[in-house]
Amino acid sequence: MAVLALVVLSGCGPDSPAAERATDRTKTPSASPRASSAKASPKPLAHSAPDRLRIPAIGVDTGVIRLGLTETREIEVPPIRADDPAGWYEQSPTPGELGPSVILGHVTVGKYGAGVFKRLPGLDRGDRITITRKDGSAAVFAVDSVERVAKKRFPTQRVYGNTDHAALRLITCGGSRSGGEYSDNVIAYASQVTAR
Repeated sequence: MAVLALVVLSGCGPDSPAAERATDRTKTPSASPRASSAKASPKPLAHSAPDRLRIPAIGVDTGVIRLGLTETREIEVPPIRADDPAGWYEQSPTPGELGPSVILGHVTVGKYGAGVFKRLPGLDRGDRITITRKDGSAAVFAVDSVERVAKKRFPTQRVYGNTDHAALRLITCGGSRSGGEYSDNVIAYASQVTAR
């Protein structure tokens, strides 16, 4: 898979006062992005676009839209709207396929308040993430680690590089804010543990 030179969320949206009060906990990434997978991963699934994303530990239950590239070769970000869906980067594998599937979400959505991934830094190792797919199947992932990194030091290879298993990367903004821009990205790394 081609590795993109610049892949950051640049339009995470301005904080609302209520959203700004939320706690931003950041965990140190494990040495291996697959640390929680003690046993062999399930066989990867066939190609099927994601339909819905559920993360009970942080109260996420949202639809998933497709995201492509902008004219400047940056990944699109989900639209700013009240229902605030997550967005799957369509040039990454579909969730459950071999390789890292990439899903983006906002930390805040302007006048609508907290974004779908506002609580992403609160994920703990082992938390489950379920993605239902258009073909009716579901891929279940366990969180391996969560990290916050400066956008100017975005870990492109760690996020988009090939893996030997079905992996998931959830990305949002974090850190300090200047205007509508955030200094950092929060990235959750997860590995598939089962499929149904």
